[in-house]
Amino acid sequence: MDLKSLLQRFDGRFRLLVHVLHLGGEGASKAQTVFSKQRRSDPQFSLTSFLETLCQQEAYLHQDVLSLKPLVCLFSEGFKHNLLCFLHLLHPGLPKNSVQHLLQCLNEDDRTDQWISALSTQLQRDIDGVRTGSLVSTNCLETLKQLSEKFRDPGTKRRWASCFEEVEEKDSDVLVSSQKRKSDNIEQDACFQEDHQSKRLKTYSSPSKDEEQKTEEKQPDVRRSQLEQMAASRSLAGSDQLGSSKHLSEHLKVAVPVIKELLNAESGWDEGAVSKLRVFHDCDLEEVELLCSALGLSDAPEQCLPQFCSCLLALTPDLSHSTACALITHLLLEKVQASSLSQLPIGFFSQTTCIILREYASTVGSLSEPASRCLVTAVLSFSSRYPRPTCQSLIQPILQKGQIGGAQAELLCRLVIDSLEQHHRLLVFRMAVGVSWDENVLSIIHALLDTKLEMNEEDFSIFTEQLFNQSPYFSKSVKFAKMLLSVLTKYQANVNPTCHHTLTSCLSFSETFLKKSLQVALKRIPL
Repeated sequence: MDLKSLLQRFDGRFRLLVHVLHLGGEGASKAQTVFSKQRRSDPQFSLTSFLETLCQQEAYLHQDVLSLKPLVCLFSEGFKHNLLCFLHLLHPGLPKNSVQHLLQCLNEDDRTDQWISALSTQLQRDIDGVRTGSLVSTNCLETLKQLSEKFRDPGTKRRWASCFEEVEEKDSDVLVSSQKRKSDNIEQDACFQEDHQSKRLKTYSSPSKDEEQKTEEKQPDVRRSQLEQMAASRSLAGSDQLGSSKHLSEHLKVAVPVIKELLNAESGWDEGAVSKLRVFHDCDLEEVELLCSALGLSDAPEQCLPQFCSCLLALTPDLSHSTACALITHLLLEKVQASSLSQLPIGFFSQTTCIILREYASTVGSLSEPASRCLVTAVLSFSSRYPRPTCQSLIQPILQKGQIGGAQAELLCRLVIDSLEQHHRLLVFRMAVGVSWDENVLSIIHALLDTKLEMNEEDFSIFTEQLFNQSPYFSKSVKFAKMLLSVLTKYQANVNPTCHHTLTSCLSFSETFLKKSLQVALKRIPL
């Protein structure tokens, strides 16, 4: 049955959803956007009828045999994949029985592939609220265990790329060998054909073989080039400190061992130390980066941070904006971004890989630790003097990286409350609203809201829009409900009729014990 015939089973609004769910890899996210707009225009709009239609029995002709199948089974695999991802995003606000009925219908499909089956199982686990079993195979668990052990070893300072170099080399070898086998099989098959067919096959296979040989030659080169680029970027970040020193001017080269000696010394920080750091006033942006790399500030012990930052703050005049940003990046950022398996960089892996790694990480626990007193002191003191560079070079990268740990969230909350002024808090608030939300990001946003931010109409409108988009994900989150309660009680003057309608839709998703309190607070807001 073609798509046009299938669409006739749905009404106008649901027909639009079906169209969007056929839009490839972005179908699920686009369908969520469409549904959010439909729900905003009509808060009573529900997917119950849509799910019931998908479960209806439909006549199906296969190999001259007429049978009945659920309508959802007649759609393409891509549609079913996007549908399950879409329901996974919205399931807290959907009727449980309807979703389970749909999953039962999908299980009746004998053509369902393993990926659809895994998504169905995951959605069923989310609905039931249980975590029995695992979606990850035994071999994958073993690989993840080996990967996590590499990060448990405190004596190593390996980066993500180095952990996959061996895997990439093995993959390259497998690819080359499989291509050779494929080429051999083509030649053997050609020998068993008739003469005229053999000639045509040989004519066809010759260029294919050449192309395969070119691929074999290019594949290792491409991987080698990628690894060289990774190594070059690590070198620029500070791994090759000697190379960085060669590009420094003479007076900066002389300062490197002197400042290094101060960093490694447990005492000796005095007015003379401050004078030695005045070299940062003599650098342009490129020289500051090279000097920080040559000094190895990323690896500086945390015990020296308070004294080192105190000397930097004692410099007159103040450091330039670019110099302060470079120092924050090299001296503080990497220490605050203490990595663990539960805090994976979104941009490095695919979304599916990150989900699997985080599921595994939840079984082995987090490897990160709370920030030390020395680190907290250094961050707070430096951010008080240089708030704008702190927002740009410390807070923004952490928020954009995603998967903030509890210790990081606690440090950022303390930073924005104790060290930043009102306009800088508003800047951080805009950053936090625009990133992917989790429980720790909610803590940061809630802490900012408690400081009574002076938001304009545009800021508050964007924030309420994001609240509505995130409501299905945090329907059972008490932290999200408390944050929403703060909005309804402390920002009543910002609520216009449009925002009031959006907030009403947000409350419809809530399943916490605070729902009645939220409804009462919303009714008290005058329109």
